[in-house]
Amino acid sequence: MSGPAASTPAPPAELAALLDVHLDDPGLLEQALTHRSWAFENGAVDPNERLEFLGDAVLALVVTDEIFHAHPAEQEGRLAKVRSAAVKTGSLAGIARGLGLGRFVKLGRGEAASGGADKDSILADTLEAVLGAVYLDQGFATAYDLVQRLFSARLDELAGRGAALDFKTSLQELAAARYASLPRYQVADTGPDHEKTFTAEVIVAGEVVGRGEGRNKKEAEQRAAREAYGRLDGDAADPATPPG
Repeated sequence: MSGPAASTPAPPAELAALLDVHLDDPGLLEQALTHRSWAFENGAVDPNERLEFLGDAVLALVVTDEIFHAHPAEQEGRLAKVRSAAVKTGSLAGIARGLGLGRFVKLGRGEAASGGADKDSILADTLEAVLGAVYLDQGFATAYDLVQRLFSARLDELAGRGAALDFKTSLQELAAARYASLPRYQVADTGPDHEKTFTAEVIVAGEVVGRGEGRNKKEAEQRAAREAYGRLDGDAADPATPPG
């Protein structure tokens, strides 16, 4: 017996209007919104993965160009942090949610039933595929304008943040400078394979200085690093004194 039918995605033309872009080949936008699970179930349909690959490169170039010219006094390391934070999966998913992109994505039955329309990875990949489709159909200038409109507020917000751009990197720099020691992480997980919780401890100069939990190892380590950075950055002790 077949499962319940997946809800019908909103028409791509509605998304084009929302983005204020015109595509000469509407099929490209249709493909950009086609997840591999839908393509697998329906056969002879191209998924959005190639367009995602292209859009990823377009996005990286536009964001790099924007922050390079907007912050002429910033060093390469700082610019790299801003770019990384802007194009990471969670950031892209947040912008995609703001657009309501999930309701346009074509998903297979199983993926739709498991909440795929709101998964960070699917939303981020689809947004990149849409950018790839716009670039392919209308050229770099139009794609640049779209990225600029979608990401300008996010880039402004990120540029004003300090260590919060990447607590792991910031903690590493702080620990190396203050204690001549690099952070070391210990991660444990609990729960079934499909619903694990990860707990991380970060150790600097032989002492646990931060703990964090997350849905994956990376998230847990970032939260542990955040706690550790907050503790060590506010530590007024002699720089040669280990945390404690």
